[in-house]
Amino acid sequence: MSWTRGPTVGRGSSAAVSVAAAPGSGDVFAVKSAEASRSDSLRRERAILAELDCPHVVTYRGWDVTREAGGRRVCNLLMEYAPRGTLADAAAAAGARGGRLGEPAVRWCARGILRGLEYVHGRGVAHCDIKGQNILVTGEGPKIADFGLARRVGGDWAAEGPVGGTPLFMAPEVARGERPGFAADVWSLGCTVIEIATGRPPWADVSDPISAIHRIGFSGESPEIPSFLSEQCRDFLSKCLRRDPSERWSAGELLRHPFLEEVGEEAPEFLSEEAQTKIPDTESPTSVLEQAAIWSSLENSEPCHPLLQRSPPNRPPGERIQQLIGEWSANSIPPPQMPNWEQDESWVTVRSSEESREAPETSPRANANANEEEE
Repeated sequence: MSWTRGPTVGRGSSAAVSVAAAPGSGDVFAVKSAEASRSDSLRRERAILAELDCPHVVTYRGWDVTREAGGRRVCNLLMEYAPRGTLADAAAAAGARGGRLGEPAVRWCARGILRGLEYVHGRGVAHCDIKGQNILVTGEGPKIADFGLARRVGGDWAAEGPVGGTPLFMAPEVARGERPGFAADVWSLGCTVIEIATGRPPWADVSDPISAIHRIGFSGESPEIPSFLSEQCRDFLSKCLRRDPSERWSAGELLRHPFLEEVGEEAPEFLSEEAQTKIPDTESPTSVLEQAAIWSSLENSEPCHPLLQRSPPNRPPGERIQQLIGEWSANSIPPPQMPNWEQDESWVTVRSSEESREAPETSPRANANANEEEE
């Protein structure tokens, strides 16, 4: 299949995500790309995602290897495109509520994520990085995305590299370097509910990732559950945020919690009113003919994310941390956005999905007519 790469819409620790279109059919999809020599994580993600088929998990569309500028081989994971953005975007766009969602919307989102987790866990997979930025919002419900750190529970963990994750959303056992199981995703779900229900990240008073990992892993504390939430919501969170993973409720048990009773299937108001300017009130298009703005953006496509270009020289860790967190304070008004803990080439790796390496340059477009056999 021939396809054209459009604008970059996101990034991970080792790959860039772009909108793409197939000129012949008009299909629109997302493409996650990484240089072939640095694509171990992307290949693992493909192997897992290709086996999943659930309304609450992003849909796998295919795999392609292309030649980019300078003859570099780039691996491309083709996936469903969700133009509404992420759950973190949706919460931030709810300006009338101070960047947080009301409980009806929180219930709807939590149920959808749990449905996805119940399915994924039933196939023996732990996602290992649940957070608002990795949940896509659609009219049909939230969809779990970014399986770059996912692991098969009971599989060969050593062969898949060190365990990673986002510090503020890590379960205590993961912060201590233990193997995560399904319960680690439940803890991260609880942190995500706090994130969207309060407009603040969990552990809002933490100032750097090393402190976060130590506090989460060894302090004996759990994230604060705000008192303004309903009793049912607070009880739901208490079942997610038990420090002993054996005591946390499973995804299936949480789906039967009273907090999620009587949640309708219809999308809540934040998709149609509060976030209208940030998240278009449209369904995920399957064709460029369904959304003219996407076609226009593809005509003027942008280069791949700088992550796939040569990295700048490393800077001192203190300067790097200050850049990420700025003058961030738990008492900031308006509430602060969550610091960007994403790993990149300037970090000294503590725990990650794969060793940090220098990233390549790519061309603005990828023509999949240059298909090659995967090695």
